Amino acid sequence: MTNKNKIFEWGKKYPAPAKLNLMLRITGQREDGYHLLQTVFQFVELCDWLTFLPTSSDEIVLEDAILGVENSDNLIIRAANLLKREANYSGGVRIQLEKNLPMGGGLGGGSSDAATTLVVLNSLWNLQLSREKLMELGLLLGADVPVFIFGHSAWAEGIGEELSEINLKEQWVLILKPNCNVNTKEIFSANDLTRNSKSITIDEFNAGQVRNDCLDVVCKHYEAIEKALCDLSVFSEAKLTGTGACIFSMFGSLDFAIEAELTLKDKWQTYLTKSCNKSPLFS
Repeated sequence: MTNKNKIFEWGKKYPAPAKLNLMLRITGQREDGYHLLQTVFQFVELCDWLTFLPTSSDEIVLEDAILGVENSDNLIIRAANLLKREANYSGGVRIQLEKNLPMGGGLGGGSSDAATTLVVLNSLWNLQLSREKLMELGLLLGADVPVFIFGHSAWAEGIGEELSEINLKEQWVLILKPNCNVNTKEIFSANDLTRNSKSITIDEFNAGQVRNDCLDVVCKHYEAIEKALCDLSVFSEAKLTGTGACIFSMFGSLDFAIEAELTLKDKWQTYLTKSCNKSPLFS
């Protein structure tokens, strides 16, 4: 795959897509506290959108601040500053953000925003860093950032950064967002979290081994997620993405997906979208 050849332009809107974890197994824990995982990432067409504008200043300015998120914690600003330092670049940028992905939902919104920032600014600033180098930088910002730079559905191991392309069925997806935000650190610190799952193969995943080791702990801590899971399961197998809070179901038929959304949209925040193997950023 040659994502590095993609040409980006100033002033255009670029997508930062959501991701789903179709399976998540925790196979161990490193001495530094990071958990060893096996997971499968697939993108969906639901996206945040970022616009990058030239400036005569050397500052990184995000024009659309996210309520409750300090600039020092904002992954878009952190990504741009990290890239500046790495490449010893002296210029700046103005960034506009159209935020569509729910925060604290397990869809990877902040990580995806950071990845789009790294990829697009690498091109606009003519830094010519390789995709592998950008993924390395992305990992410093968060374990989910590299897959968005990788740009393709992936089988992931390690802490989520060891990625191999995988081709998955592209289907309609209904995502429900309960009215709660999951504290990922809390879930991964839970005493009753499974941390010794046996590693599986891609063939075993394809044969139906798709459990998420975080599910039981998350449902124990967040009653709303358990309720949403039950409601969505009436229509199709419902799964938790990452540590949640979002849950999702895949549908082979758009009509069935619409029927489910019409039934559930008054009770839950719903997103009807489609899964895709190639990131919309590189499409």
